[in-house]
Amino acid sequence: MNDFITYIEEHLELISHLKTDKCLMKNLEIGLNESVKRLNSGGKLMICGNGGSAADAQHIAAELVGKFNFYREPIASISLTANSSILTAWSNDESFDDVFARQVEALGSRKDVLIGISTSGRSKNVLSAFCAAKKIGIFCIGLTGTADHEFMRQTDVSLRVQSTLTPLIQEAHIVIYHYFCAQIEVRMMRNEGN
Repeated sequence: MNDFITYIEEHLELISHLKTDKCLMKNLEIGLNESVKRLNSGGKLMICGNGGSAADAQHIAAELVGKFNFYREPIASISLTANSSILTAWSNDESFDDVFARQVEALGSRKDVLIGISTSGRSKNVLSAFCAAKKIGIFCIGLTGTADHEFMRQTDVSLRVQSTLTPLIQEAHIVIYHYFCAQIEVRMMRNEGN
C-alpha cells in the first residue's frame, strides 16, 4: 500500500501545482473567453484525442451537450472520436494521421473551437487536426503535458500540465476540463439571461 500512498502524493502535488501555474490560468481564461464568444456567434466546440484522451473528448462533449451542473440549453459540442465508421474507414483507406483533420475539414467553420488532447504533445492526428483548423480560422486549444514545441506552435493556447507521466497528466486534464465545462455552462447561461 506504500506504492498507493506514493501515487496519491504525486497526484496531489501535480494538482496542487495547477493553482500556482500562472501561464495555465492565463491560457485557460483566454480559451474560455474565446470559446464563449464563438459559441455565442453560432459556433461549436470540436474535441479530439487518442486512447484515454479520446474518452476525455467524448466526456467533454457529453457534459456540454447534456448538462454539467445545471439544466440549461444544450451547448454545441462534438467529439471527433465518436464516429467509429469515419475513424475506421478513413484510417483503413487513407491514413490515421489525418482522421481528425478530415472531420475538421468537413464539419468546421471559422466560428468554431477545436480542443485537441495529447498527453505527449506528439499525436500526429491531433497536430494534423490543428493544421486543418488553422487553415479555416478555427481557434485551437491544446491540452497536454510538458509538450514539445510543435504542439505549442499549432495551438492558440496550450493548457500544459507539468508532468511527463501519462496517467498523472490525464488526471490533471480532468480537473482542467471539468472547470472548463463548468465555466462554459455558467457563462453561456448568463448570456441566455441577457
